[in-house]
Amino acid sequence: MSVLEIKDLHVSVETDQGTKQILRGVNLTINEGEIHAIMGPNGSGKSTLAYTIAGHPKYHVESGSILLDGAEVLTMTVDARARAGLFLAMQYPVEIPGVTVTNFLRTAKTAIEGEAPPIRTWIKDVRQAMTNLRMDKTFAERNVNEGFSGGEKKRNEILQLELLKPKFAVLDETDSGLDVDALKIVSEGVNRAKANTGLGLLLITHYTRILRYIHPDFVHVFVNGKIAEQGGPELADRLEDEGYDRFLVPSNVG
Repeated sequence: MSVLEIKDLHVSVETDQGTKQILRGVNLTINEGEIHAIMGPNGSGKSTLAYTIAGHPKYHVESGSILLDGAEVLTMTVDARARAGLFLAMQYPVEIPGVTVTNFLRTAKTAIEGEAPPIRTWIKDVRQAMTNLRMDKTFAERNVNEGFSGGEKKRNEILQLELLKPKFAVLDETDSGLDVDALKIVSEGVNRAKANTGLGLLLITHYTRILRYIHPDFVHVFVNGKIAEQGGPELADRLEDEGYDRFLVPSNVG
């Protein structure tokens, strides 16, 4: 069974005002097939955690470790992390002019697997995944995210998730900007990926609405760069009712 372990992770970033510490000792273990939701107020470090796992060069790891099946992720290049089985669905997917969705997907799959997928099987898989996500077939020949709506960009992220089949995926506020219909479609795609591959999932969100469709095994409250409380799905309901105020009083901040 695959496992992703985050151990006492401290991360900082350089700002105009100098070095700013963002993560202050994060500990989290995600096993294959588990869904962990991270919820917290703006500025609490949730996206920093996501980008640190993915290897964004902006974030400096001061101490701690990220292990994937016992291998140190922090020593891996970004592409090596992807080949090892990590995937990040970005909050704000970027446009890639001049690169079609079809070419992007096949190139990524080839890089991860070490060989190109059989063309007939691949075309069938791509078409089926696009149909499942209610994506018009013309999207395959459009440039990646160029001119896409917010919802279309998020569906394209989940299209990659379904086809690249990572071991663990981090979804950074994938629900932001989605209407109810798009949210359901995206959630169905995530649930399919989990059912088909045993995907482990770290789901970052502000709201409980996506948790109505993607049911977490564990919920973690992220405040001031670390996990302030954790529990089961019922914790998300409590946060919906009470908000984060009780975590932000001086006695709970450290």
